[in-house]
Amino acid sequence: MNAGADLTVRDVMSAGAHSVVADDPIDDVYRLMKLGGIRHLPVLEDGRLVGVVSDRDILTAWSQGPETRVERVMTRVPRWIAIDAPARDAARLLLRHKIGCLPVVDANMNVVGMVTETDFLELAHRALSPPSSEPFARPS
Repeated sequence: MNAGADLTVRDVMSAGAHSVVADDPIDDVYRLMKLGGIRHLPVLEDGRLVGVVSDRDILTAWSQGPETRVERVMTRVPRWIAIDAPARDAARLLLRHKIGCLPVVDANMNVVGMVTETDFLELAHRALSPPSSEPFARPS
């Protein structure tokens, strides 16, 4: 059996995702994304996942004005995945639905992170790289 077959979303995801609320102006959200090097953010309402917004969503809506609210541009009712789900299930969802991220939720449906196509590219890079004395450092 392949060692990667036992990986869970917890092993691959970026923990502690920033989040925004639907009422935030896209200008503020885009600034947060650029400062943090983030391309996708979960949108929460009363701690509940209600959407996902990407930098592409914001750039597409920019002509509506920088005060446009996230709720007007976000993807509503996004796909999500459980933290203990197999990582292969997350990869399959990303590929099947041609999306760049999945919010990761715990048993109480709290968003605890995001798993993105970049997380899987980093995983592939580590798997394909020859062993070295310098471990792969995940960018912060």
